Amino acid sequence: MPLIPRNKLFSSSTTLAILLAALAMLGPFSVDTYLPAFPAIQASIHATPIEVQQTLTAYMFAFAVMILWHGALSDAFGRRNIVLVALAVFAIGSLGCAAAHSVEYLWAFRILQGVSAGAGVVVGRAIIRDRYDDVPAARLLSLVTMIFSIAPAIAPILGGWIVKWFDWRTIFLVLFVYTILLFWACYKLLPETLPLAKRQPFNPHFLWASYKQVFRSPLFQLKSGTLAFNFAGLFLYVAAAPVFLTEHLHLGPDQFGWQFIPAVSGIFLGALAANRMAGKLPVQRQVHIGFIFMVGAGLANVIYHAIFPPALPWSVMPLFFYTIGMSMAAPGITLFVLDLFPAIRGTVASCQSFTQTMLSAVVAGALAPVLSHSVLWLAAGQLGFSLIGLVLWLAGQRYYRHSQQLEAEKLNAWETIK
Repeated sequence: MPLIPRNKLFSSSTTLAILLAALAMLGPFSVDTYLPAFPAIQASIHATPIEVQQTLTAYMFAFAVMILWHGALSDAFGRRNIVLVALAVFAIGSLGCAAAHSVEYLWAFRILQGVSAGAGVVVGRAIIRDRYDDVPAARLLSLVTMIFSIAPAIAPILGGWIVKWFDWRTIFLVLFVYTILLFWACYKLLPETLPLAKRQPFNPHFLWASYKQVFRSPLFQLKSGTLAFNFAGLFLYVAAAPVFLTEHLHLGPDQFGWQFIPAVSGIFLGALAANRMAGKLPVQRQVHIGFIFMVGAGLANVIYHAIFPPALPWSVMPLFFYTIGMSMAAPGITLFVLDLFPAIRGTVASCQSFTQTMLSAVVAGALAPVLSHSVLWLAAGQLGFSLIGLVLWLAGQRYYRHSQQLEAEKLNAWETIK
């Protein structure tokens, strides 16, 4: 659907990809950048380690709850408006964190960051699907992923440098400046892709009906579940990183790059491959290739650790190949999910993100602490997640074909009656 951009400065899909990736980066920047500053925060505001850890819990809880609403808000009030409001709220939260003089204030402003940080990810997907058809949308999604993948790699390093040369408050001041610059760029360059005529009413009855329609859809559950379980295979290792790296691989806190650099490199290369394959290979084939990488990496990981003890680089190499497959499969599956309910794409994007966030929370809170005591169990967990994702994908494809066949039979019956 061609739309006239709000500002003439907006000129290309690359510009849009950079903006949307920069918006998505707020999440990892909000979490990973300040992790190296935990000891400094404890000393500065006289808090206990548990109280500082709860600043992350407060953020994640607010993020998970609010991510369910960003899309519905954008369906009702416009994509661009929600992005700008979210950036303003995030800037206030960042400035408040920098000025916090007690852990209670830090909790409050971290919650403010959490309720606003997810808007860019959710609304960004809806913007892409509003503006572009299948192949261009897949290419743009993969391009956003390629740019976004930089954030998890540089965020902890940046945070460590800032704490070393300045103090922990400077981290939140840097986030504040970043958000203000991003607000200015979005105000100037980000187009509104949802015209007034296509906006949905924002009322409890309509919202309840929309959420019920989405969550009751078997296809949504199967396809969004595919994305969630594929990501869980990676997030299991992210959540278990402190134990996996320090206890099993005997690395120091300054050597976390052994895990995150291969994982981020795989995300980048997988997204690049998806970008190049868009329009040249059917989406189903791209997804199948992605699963070959994921299941193959998980199986190799299990076989290696069933025979050999954990060692570098062999214990981290499967993450590289797993994330290649994850990134190759994600754009096509994401577009399939968004197209299930075209009139409420923002709501669908929120529901998909909520599903993934909730499963990640279960992985971090329940599964990672249990499986992290054994590298073999971690490998088996990753393989299990990839196999569940594959089963959900195949079941979704079968269900979709069956639904199409039933629709065709109904149509033929109706034509015969006529």
